[in-house]
Amino acid sequence: MTQKRPVAFVTGASSGIGFSIAKHLKQHGFVVYAGARRVYKMNDLDDIGIHTLSLDVTDSESIQAAVQQIATAEGRLDVLVNNAGFGVFGAIEEVPLEKAKQQFDVNVFGVTEMSKAVLPLMRERHAGRIINISSVDGKIANPLGGWYVGSKFAVEGLSDSMRLELADFGIQVAVIEPGPIKSDWAKIAGEQLLEVSHDGPYQELSKQAAAFLQTVDAFGAQPEIIARKVVQAATARRPRTRYTAGVAAYAGLLGRRLLPDSALDAVLRQTGKLALRYQERSQDEN
Repeated sequence: MTQKRPVAFVTGASSGIGFSIAKHLKQHGFVVYAGARRVYKMNDLDDIGIHTLSLDVTDSESIQAAVQQIATAEGRLDVLVNNAGFGVFGAIEEVPLEKAKQQFDVNVFGVTEMSKAVLPLMRERHAGRIINISSVDGKIANPLGGWYVGSKFAVEGLSDSMRLELADFGIQVAVIEPGPIKSDWAKIAGEQLLEVSHDGPYQELSKQAAAFLQTVDAFGAQPEIIARKVVQAATARRPRTRYTAGVAAYAGLLGRRLLPDSALDAVLRQTGKLALRYQERSQDEN
């Protein structure tokens, strides 16, 4: 008998990292299901044989319908990649609580609700892997990113607890920690910062943070680098608990390990000021 190919489900697959993860898992022999709210943006995934479906990770009925569709068609689910997420930026004081709750609804509760929905399928076979896309910001705080940072810190902690809870059921949990990625993310985040704090007490800090985001983005990794880390976590006989992805992420986490909080705070504050000066000098030259 021909052994069935392993089945993977990727959330937030309409663009960027999720889109790349779905493609790479397909290339490595997985039957791939890709979920997102904007299904029309996944036509290219359909074209290469990936099953696309509507998914809103903040909607329990949407989650259950998607998982049931996979269970009915495949009878199994081997890998869940919790990738869906976004960033809310601005001072903790200034970001409206509604937006902050939305941040956690997607980045934190979306991860837990997706995981809870697939666990019965995995427990039934005493096998499975849950791969959570966190961030270097899940280890290193930065100014004006508190709500996003907080959500990723939460993903790190939840993943550790899940790993311990699920070990006896043969289910493994791994975390991917990307640094900056080449995308429109930094531009959008910078614009959001300036919009929230354009005339408030954090105006100058917002300019520094936006400049820092744009500078760091120039050294960002391609989404394919993160996708390859996911494939490693999905296929390794004994996956690591954490995979760092991208040169900037390695540098940041090394600084986190070596520097005391006060020194790291000083570095982060100074880099924002330097980035703004560099940006202003470049604009003057142009």
